Amino acid sequence: MRISIFRRAHFNAAHRLHVHSWPEEKNVEVFGLCNSSNFHGHNYELEVKVTGEVDPITGMLIDLKDLKDLIKIEIEDRFDHKNLNLDVKEFKTLNPTAENICYVIWQILSAKLPDELDVTIRLFETPRNYVEYPA
Repeated sequence: MRISIFRRAHFNAAHRLHVHSWPEEKNVEVFGLCNSSNFHGHNYELEVKVTGEVDPITGMLIDLKDLKDLIKIEIEDRFDHKNLNLDVKEFKTLNPTAENICYVIWQILSAKLPDELDVTIRLFETPRNYVEYPA
């Protein structure tokens, strides 16, 4: 039986949308207030979807406590109350847009879970704006 389970998590983080190779005027034009040199923050809501075959012996796809701990250690501890541009190595050269944050989270978690499990990440930057990978 193929099934999906979901786990929600939360983290607060600051960031600045900025392309270093562009002049300041273009950054302001494209990113507006999100380009503030003082940064700005979001209360991110994260939804992790894991899909695969249920183990016929345990009756589980994955132990939800293990998934909870993985998200806590690999995502929440890494991103929560951080300035993504300054404190998170993945965003030293990658613009921390919602799209890129979502993809980075997918990369991190996918690398830590068994290959036979499919992982989908949904990241809410605001209650009305969210991204999902893979699409």
